[in-house]
Amino acid sequence: MIDWWDKQIQRADQLAPQANGSKELLTFYAQLLRAQRYIYDYLRSREGWLPSGDLESDWLVLNEVVPGFLKAVEKYGPATLAAEAHDLSATSDDVLAERLITHWRSASDIQFFEKAFLQPYLRWLAKSDARPVGREISASERYCPFCGGNPQVSFLQNKETTAESGNRDLICASCLSSWEFRRVVCANCGEERPAKLGYFHSPEFDHVRIEACDTCKHYIKGIDLTRAGFAAPLIDEIDAAPLDLWARE
Repeated sequence: MIDWWDKQIQRADQLAPQANGSKELLTFYAQLLRAQRYIYDYLRSREGWLPSGDLESDWLVLNEVVPGFLKAVEKYGPATLAAEAHDLSATSDDVLAERLITHWRSASDIQFFEKAFLQPYLRWLAKSDARPVGREISASERYCPFCGGNPQVSFLQNKETTAESGNRDLICASCLSSWEFRRVVCANCGEERPAKLGYFHSPEFDHVRIEACDTCKHYIKGIDLTRAGFAAPLIDEIDAAPLDLWARE
């Protein structure tokens, strides 16, 4: 059975050549995923070691894979990210550790380097039954119950008809885990009034829709796996990047 990382990489490689407006993004993301998978496999294969969930304690192990990750971003990333990776390569280990730990404690997903580097670590935490330590984790259903991260994308899939979520799940932008979420609710502010929620899609991306909220003026993309069961929500969300321009207008 194909593993999660390979599925994402294969989908990105498949969509990139035919992408309209997102080819460079998908090409870079496929390479980023390969660098992340290396980190994940490195952590998983360490004999006699399991993550504690405390980033400060686990940093000595993670620090070993920072150089390779930065080289991959510098080689394949767009100019701004490549320049940042180059500068970070010359940064001391102590400064990098402080930067990552500060990011970790805030449960933010804004900074690219911190977010992308820690995603495979967080994913391995989840798979190894550890729990993140020292992160702000909200009790709200709008945040990832495992790590407290924000949702990156939603998706619909066929489940039991009694599923309370109405067959809708969210994928975390930080740890890449998914959790059930009610179908007719804004993933950002929790708005439940149907009149305040809008759903839009383009024939060009028939299985992707914009899920927008008039209350908080926020939107998230939703991937309908009942229309395209072969899709990978994180990848198809990037492929539909042209919809972001339309949604922001």
